[in-house]
Amino acid sequence: MRMSQFFLPTMKETPAEAQIVSHRLMLRAGMIRQTSAGIYAWLPLGWRVLQKISQIVREEQDAAGAQELLMPTIQSADLWRESGRYEAYGKEMLRITDRHEREMLYGPTNEEMITDIFKTFVKSYKDLPRNLYHIQWKFRDEIRPRFGVMRGREFLMKDNYSFDLDREGAELSYRKMFLAYLRTFARMGLKAIPMRADTGPIGGDLSHEFIILAETGESQVFCDKAWLDLDVLAEAPGYDSDLKDFFAKYTNIYAATEEMHDAAKAPADLVTARGIEVGHIFYFGTKYSAPMGAVVAGPDGSPVTVEMGSYGIGVSRLVAAIIEASHDEHGIIWPEPVAPFTVAIVNLKIDDADCARVSGDLYAKLQSAGVDVLLDDRDERPGAKFADMDLIGVPWQLTVGPRGLKTGVVELKRRATGEKRELSVEAALAELTARG
Repeated sequence: MRMSQFFLPTMKETPAEAQIVSHRLMLRAGMIRQTSAGIYAWLPLGWRVLQKISQIVREEQDAAGAQELLMPTIQSADLWRESGRYEAYGKEMLRITDRHEREMLYGPTNEEMITDIFKTFVKSYKDLPRNLYHIQWKFRDEIRPRFGVMRGREFLMKDNYSFDLDREGAELSYRKMFLAYLRTFARMGLKAIPMRADTGPIGGDLSHEFIILAETGESQVFCDKAWLDLDVLAEAPGYDSDLKDFFAKYTNIYAATEEMHDAAKAPADLVTARGIEVGHIFYFGTKYSAPMGAVVAGPDGSPVTVEMGSYGIGVSRLVAAIIEASHDEHGIIWPEPVAPFTVAIVNLKIDDADCARVSGDLYAKLQSAGVDVLLDDRDERPGAKFADMDLIGVPWQLTVGPRGLKTGVVELKRRATGEKRELSVEAALAELTARG
């Protein structure tokens, strides 16, 4: 993408309404635009990050055996009456009446709808287990939406639902999602710590929150320092094992929210920090399947009410959470897997023939290699270009200037560390092409 053609409305000043780092930087970096209280339009830069995060989530869900579908945002109130949650959910649910006086709602979650879909088509234990997911917009009418997309009213969420014949199968499904979540966050460059959680209005008796540590986190958390040295991607077994040993190891290392913290059980080497919830998983048995009649024929032909679990990741919330955990005074520092662009080429002098030629050649070759590359070909001062690159957080910045080209070099900067190196054009291209 050429910056001269890219819709990127960056801001130099911090908007007065932004209270936390991620909200300030997302507005300044031209990622979002508020359209109503707690509701945001995602501009091209922000949308690219959402897509990167969604794809990682999707790949791990698929690897764990879940199957993607897409459910509508608008649901029938009758489904929620079946489960008994329509009146109990509260004012966070946006209730709607259509032109035929049918009562509808903008879905805050999808347990009822997926259970209805499942029971319509699955009739035998032979079709179990099943795990179905989607990545869809949700709406919860927060009384005081704040902190940008961290606590908005409309948000993008991955939610999925498992269906099993018995508790043993349901717990295996739960362990698979537990692993999928750890792998998902690790692939995004995040250290997400699972913490035992209250099941709340979702119901059930087994639940974990996944929390990343950030100085500006919304809640106090406690964890064994051993968490900081774990490498999930190196240690994790395959999804085809029973995962009991892995699950036991990762749930027995101490980690707790402030509400669940027990000082008597805490280790001596305890880390006290702030944290941000980025995912939540629940096993809730027959809470929804029983009242909604999700029954299959068991091995002996007798009816069995299926066991269920649900698993959520706040995709849009993750964008803000990553920024909260990874930024400096100059702007965002994107982990490479979720960055909107991997490389930014900064042409310091667009009217210089050599600079234009080398920049254009690098841009074309990186694109051909599958690298997400942004070419800053604007007629702007070098200082403004560098400031924008740091603000939007592109992991690698390749500066092409007339002075360097006289000696055959370009400057490669790593955004995360600020390290700068002078390399030949060929060496820089070889190093960055490998990141495609």
